[in-house]
Amino acid sequence: MKKFILLIILTILAISSCEKDDICLENTTPMFIIRFNDTDNPTEKKAVNSLTVWAVGKDSLYTNKSLDSIVLPLNLNENNTIFKFRSDEIIDEIDVTYDRKDIFISRSCGFITTFENLQFSSSTNWIKGYSINNTIIENETATHITIFH
Repeated sequence: MKKFILLIILTILAISSCEKDDICLENTTPMFIIRFNDTDNPTEKKAVNSLTVWAVGKDSLYTNKSLDSIVLPLNLNENNTIFKFRSDEIIDEIDVTYDRKDIFISRSCGFITTFENLQFSSSTNWIKGYSINNTIIENETATHITIFH
């Protein structure tokens, strides 16, 4: 009888100690969205020919594409990210600075990082100007920077 009670207690303990599987269905850290517009007609999108983009010290994110908008990851360990943009063999450097804010989502998702106080500077070879549309990056639903070329 003692073995039977011990078996029941061990079974109850084993079942109660199991955890449910947590699956993260929440948002992840948002990406940086850039749209390219025409310098002569600032409201019109204009694709960049043979665009190659990479972060300094990293592999290319886009290689030889013709695009009118791109999505880029920002560095989660620093308060800036430097990107190189090459179009038709002309390279511009873009320095994006920001403040990072870590937000706890849940035990299964952990933390996401949002970016605030977005600032932007670039060399001006083929890039003629830019406009900061959103200084806070907390979602991927709107353009953050518009680059004119």
